[in-house]
Amino acid sequence: MRIGELARATGVKTETIRYYEREGILAAPPRTQANYRDYGPNETSRLHFIRRARNLGFSMAQVRELLDLAGDKSQSCAEVDVLTRTHLFEVDRKIAELKSLRTELSRMLENCEQGAIGDCLIVEALAQQPKEVAP
Repeated sequence: MRIGELARATGVKTETIRYYEREGILAAPPRTQANYRDYGPNETSRLHFIRRARNLGFSMAQVRELLDLAGDKSQSCAEVDVLTRTHLFEVDRKIAELKSLRTELSRMLENCEQGAIGDCLIVEALAQQPKEVAP
């Protein structure tokens, strides 16, 4: 199948497919006599894998590592577990940061008196210098 067909089948843009090929995360497929890329089921499966991993927030380096690990069906999945646990820890850390951010924004809105900009507590809070963290 041609690159446009692969893009439609996987929901990945053609430029992204080309990028994955340049990065070596997706092997360049053979070419037809008319010099079109000719993708098959292996590329489709691999691209689905990449897309799913990226949708779960894995970095390109992590996707590359997962693909390398998935390439050897006989090995233990312990390394995949470690990589996934590390990623989950990072997701949890980001969620905690977002919750803290949400709390701070809510607090700012609760203190808003809907007055003039010159008296706006939100603008005042944004203008404050951040407190330095002790080493």
